[in-house]
Amino acid sequence: MSVVDKQKIIDILDKYDKSDITIATLGSHTSLHILKGAKEEGFRTAVVCEKGREVPYQRFGVADEFILVDKFSDIVNEDIQQKLRDLNSIIVPHGSFIAYAGLDRVENDFYVPMFGNRSILRWEAERDLERKLLSESNIRIPKKFESSAEIDRTVMVKFPGARGGKGYFVASSPEEFDKKIAAMIDREWITDEDVEKAHIEEYVLGCNYCIHFFYSALNDEVEVLGMDSRYESQIDGLVRVPAKDQLDIGADPSYVITGNHPVVMRESLLPQVFDIGDNLVKAAKELVKPGMNGPFCLQTLCNDNLEIVVFEMSARIDGGTNTFMNSSPYSYIMFGEMMSMGRRVAREIKYALKEDKLEVIIT
Repeated sequence: MSVVDKQKIIDILDKYDKSDITIATLGSHTSLHILKGAKEEGFRTAVVCEKGREVPYQRFGVADEFILVDKFSDIVNEDIQQKLRDLNSIIVPHGSFIAYAGLDRVENDFYVPMFGNRSILRWEAERDLERKLLSESNIRIPKKFESSAEIDRTVMVKFPGARGGKGYFVASSPEEFDKKIAAMIDREWITDEDVEKAHIEEYVLGCNYCIHFFYSALNDEVEVLGMDSRYESQIDGLVRVPAKDQLDIGADPSYVITGNHPVVMRESLLPQVFDIGDNLVKAAKELVKPGMNGPFCLQTLCNDNLEIVVFEMSARIDGGTNTFMNSSPYSYIMFGEMMSMGRRVAREIKYALKEDKLEVIIT
């Protein structure tokens, strides 16, 4: 897999005015607290935004510079890249940025310095690579089924890319799988190509914890900054219906993420959390150099044996970090001040500038 030559990114950085760095991102996903955190650390900020969608960034006062585009995907156009470079920009990627810009373009054609490791973004997008990384980290993950014909228990069916749960469904037999696939195609939630890449794994019963880590490449340390759980439609609505009435509704539950809420975990489980984060960072250093760099998230379930099972990974800032735009209990304990994930990213960039190590955290 080819990616933008890092030396070319370093050459661009060498031309920057290091005293006037701009932290920039796409106006979506987690951009509000990315930009707010950057301003709290003293940086100028810029947002690339579709025309007509700039109001929140104006009203909340988080952006100093606005680059308005006809559509979000224009961020990879050369004229927009040049505007970002003219501002001495460092891009902070998030899920919407990857989805709209396109992973191939981000890997091969986007010549703006980016915080983190752009090589690892494909490892979250492709299920087989994601599973390889988690497996080689010795992390407990759900059993995978190679085809729908193998289904002999309740399974969760997922599709490629960051979809926010859209199209996911539960099945308990090959026949139920085929029926629900047909229904999803009819709703135009998935395509025939998606079906070929469907990821089928055992359905693990447990409580949902999405754990937000930050790996500091400067300090070689894994930090736990927050946790959230998700509101998913229609499943969260369905479980509010009395059990005797659920079958009468006849609805196939969907798992589209509609919101997030902050949670804290039983304290005795935190050693597992740190072990999982440490193991993933160690494996990533070997599999996709230089490895994790900055924010990452592991979506987990904790079963009644108090075992944490990881079922999904985000190799960049995750949407659940919006639940601690000011701080979480964990980030407050670590830093003794209000610390969002966006501010933690900005502080890492600030330290790298001070120590003349920007090339360590930029790709």
